[in-house]
Amino acid sequence: MATAILIDGDFFLRRYRAIHGKQSPQDVADGMHRMCLDHLNQSGQRRNLYRIFFYDCPPLTKKAHHPITGSAVDFSKTPVAVWRTEFHEALKKLRKVALRLGYLNEHVAHWTPRPEKLKHLLFGKITVSALQEEDVLYAAPQKGVDMRIGLDIASISFKRQADQIILIAGDSDFVPAAKLARREGIDFILDPIWATIRSDLHEHIDGLRTVLQRPSSPGA
Repeated sequence: MATAILIDGDFFLRRYRAIHGKQSPQDVADGMHRMCLDHLNQSGQRRNLYRIFFYDCPPLTKKAHHPITGSAVDFSKTPVAVWRTEFHEALKKLRKVALRLGYLNEHVAHWTPRPEKLKHLLFGKITVSALQEEDVLYAAPQKGVDMRIGLDIASISFKRQADQIILIAGDSDFVPAAKLARREGIDFILDPIWATIRSDLHEHIDGLRTVLQRPSSPGA
């Protein structure tokens, strides 16, 4: 049988950047692919790859006015959007990689201070008038990503397309799907890329394995 590798894209990109720093879209896509292939080397044997599923959302394309400067912002032309679009195009060209896209919910998107600035505001260390242009960001929640991960885990398990699933993620949203897969006899492995996970998650997986080099910085 074979191994299916499922990747929570937003989680992966944050962890990969924390370990390797900023890189080009092509370099990150290639690094992701190498990481997945390294996962196939287990107990001195090379497992077959069923497919790599990468779950993400396309970048924002709307326009809005910045609350600090009042200037118009075209999100489709921001460095973040350009990088993400190029990254998705790079993924599409990789062998046995399937890009699964949800969407960003623009209906509830809003401007918000960055976490460190919000903390300073709440503790009275700064005032709203002290915020600079780079101190706020436009937050749009992801929709459809967790659902697609769960559906693919169920489909792979019921159709017996693989006998092992490796999930690269860091939260507990996958637990119901993991329980289903394990009931179907799937070997379910979690790779949190060195992130700390809740201790109770261990009872819902068959193993914990990370193949990327451990980050030298303790905060990564």
